[in-house]
Amino acid sequence: MLMPVRLTPVRQSRRHLLSVLLIAAVAAAALLGGAARAGARAKTSHVPQGFVGVDIDGPLFDSGTPLNLGNQMSSMVTNGVQSVRVAFDWSAAQPYASWSDVPADKRSQFVTGPDGRPISFSTTDAVVSGAARRGLSVLPTIIYAPAWDARSNPSGGVATPQDVTPYAQYAAALVGRYGPQGSFWKANRQLPKVPVRMWQIWNEPNIPFYWPQPFGKGYVSLLHAAHDAIKRADPHARVVLASLTNYAWKSISQVYAVSGAKKLFDVVAVDGYTQNPANDILYLRFMRHALDHFGDGSKPMLDTEFSWPSGHGQAQQNYDFNTTRNGQAADIASFMTMAGSQRAALGLAGVYYYDWIGREFDRAPIFNFAGLLALNSRHRVEVKPALGAFRKVALSLEGCRAKGTTATQCRH
Repeated sequence: MLMPVRLTPVRQSRRHLLSVLLIAAVAAAALLGGAARAGARAKTSHVPQGFVGVDIDGPLFDSGTPLNLGNQMSSMVTNGVQSVRVAFDWSAAQPYASWSDVPADKRSQFVTGPDGRPISFSTTDAVVSGAARRGLSVLPTIIYAPAWDARSNPSGGVATPQDVTPYAQYAAALVGRYGPQGSFWKANRQLPKVPVRMWQIWNEPNIPFYWPQPFGKGYVSLLHAAHDAIKRADPHARVVLASLTNYAWKSISQVYAVSGAKKLFDVVAVDGYTQNPANDILYLRFMRHALDHFGDGSKPMLDTEFSWPSGHGQAQQNYDFNTTRNGQAADIASFMTMAGSQRAALGLAGVYYYDWIGREFDRAPIFNFAGLLALNSRHRVEVKPALGAFRKVALSLEGCRAKGTTATQCRH
């Protein structure tokens, strides 16, 4: 569901498929029972720094809203957020293939990138600097092909790169700016240095909206080019596989079917949407079993989107994970508690709630109601019960009574 970071309204045409139907009922019940017993026996321990995250998009980056990114990031810290996942929009950063294409009145907005093409870092600079000031780590999802390198998607969804090389060059440029030796840190020495060390390559390619199906061969080609470019720029960077959704544990077989693919990513990611929080844990177990099956069980996993939209009776769609505001709060608290207690068994390196704030109005798309906060039709921010539930569990998992001014400061 990750939307592009833009200073114009985001697209709302993205449609999630119906929530996951979990294999056979008997097998699911057996595994779920085991998961519940394991959770009951598990001794709660504090999660590592960066474990608790949120996705940020939508109205936080729209023009004409009263929201200030820095203020919202400070609120994230107060409420236990340690990491943010955000789309780094390639199409917005490099809309022109060459300097000759750039209108004269826009030339000042760009610099020359490592590949010689005009490139803008203004939006990504704002995200990285705001996060660094507050000790938040950033997980960028590199996505959205510019028109000059776009292959149309038969589904009418997101265009994919025609040539994978420019995408890889953009990824390398991002590492060169925000990685450990990045030009951004050299130019902003007054900022705390919080380099970006994980880079996610695309989003949800196993559904038609984000990639033509079957996706395996084409997506792995992109992954290969990006992996090599990122590792050349920062050998210790971690490449994150695109988040897989729906039957993720089945879809990943398309990745492993491509020779050499196992060596092209360091971290696996899933977006599991189910009605019941316990089934989200089961979803992660299925994915872990799939990794074991392919001999890749040692790789860490991220849950990059878990969510329960509170659009019951208001949203355009009524998927089975749609609920009320109080139901949303309860589901978030339940899942986060289980994820924290079972993270070692699941090989879970972090969880990201989708999302921080949504623009809510009657008959809006369902994921407009997913936020911990709501921007209502009067452009006022509403604090939903979900935020208090998230904060309570997040601080408990982090072993904090309260947070300081940065995500790394814990008050006992």
